[in-house]
Amino acid sequence: MEAVIEEHGSKHQTDAIIIGAGPVGLFAVFELGLLDIKCHLVDILDFPGGQCSELYPEKPIYDIPALPIVSGQELTDNLMKQIKPFNPIFHLGQMASELKWNKTDNSWELKTNENTLIIAKVIIIAAGGGSFVPKKPPLNDIEKYENLGCIQYAVRKIKNFEEKSIVISGGGDSALDWAVNLAPIAKKLTLVHRREDFRAAPDTVSKMYQLKEKGLIDLVIGQIKQLRGEKSLEDILVVPVGSSEETIIKCDVVLPFFGLTMKLGPIANFGINFENNLIPVDTERFETSEKSIFAIGDINHYPGKLKLILSGFHEAALMSQAAHDYIYPDKKIRFQYTTSSSSLQKKLGV
Repeated sequence: MEAVIEEHGSKHQTDAIIIGAGPVGLFAVFELGLLDIKCHLVDILDFPGGQCSELYPEKPIYDIPALPIVSGQELTDNLMKQIKPFNPIFHLGQMASELKWNKTDNSWELKTNENTLIIAKVIIIAAGGGSFVPKKPPLNDIEKYENLGCIQYAVRKIKNFEEKSIVISGGGDSALDWAVNLAPIAKKLTLVHRREDFRAAPDTVSKMYQLKEKGLIDLVIGQIKQLRGEKSLEDILVVPVGSSEETIIKCDVVLPFFGLTMKLGPIANFGINFENNLIPVDTERFETSEKSIFAIGDINHYPGKLKLILSGFHEAALMSQAAHDYIYPDKKIRFQYTTSSSSLQKKLGV
């Protein structure tokens, strides 16, 4: 589905504004749409999908119900198809910069950094952890090699790495996941980590060692000290743990996976209570300290919170019921299953 994208600097009125167009924000469109609530979405990225599309578009996801395996981009594409009947409007490449309450008509006025103004009864924050940027290793001329495409912080197309000599640096889930997934297609793959303990899922670590035994992965316990090459990356210098001698590893591309730095940006100034950069909510309505502002997905916090996409889907469903109270205060919700409601099926084109 092609997103309906509005021009910067325009003015709009709708029922609900969703800040964040990741999987949880997209599913919120569906749940709100079932209740006849119209949505506009604002996201700093130039495309829907959030972190799934930006950082892990081809990374397999295993814990979405009824989908044994799905990539981040496939999940985004399916969610876009699912919400198509509700005609959401996207404001992409824009940051939600100002939020003001209008007492006259009991509505929120949200302004973006591109001077787009959107007026709505409710605000839903589904911004994940905020704006995210990859943590960069302290290496020489790193920007030069980034511009040459030799340093990459995400795998957008697996095919681009076929028959390449790849170095992956890191010891967490992303580093191990991509080591396991890229090893079969790479010319050579070297995993560099500063210690023998890994922070990834035990099953993934086991698979990595199996590929190492088969000769598909070289494991080096040490740290990258230098990038070398003039017009492209030719090799790197690694200092193994317990040794003062540098090891030269020839490679075409380095993938550093050291995690992300989250930046909340202007959301932190919206007058909402925060605790450790997260928004406390209740577990019935997922409402923040400000009435009619909700928070769902990784940005929120409550006892027992699990940072899973499926948890965000659950939160979106309950939040939508609560949002309905503000948008249709005189209208009682008559809950219906989508499998038994003819009106809903008509709306969905079934």
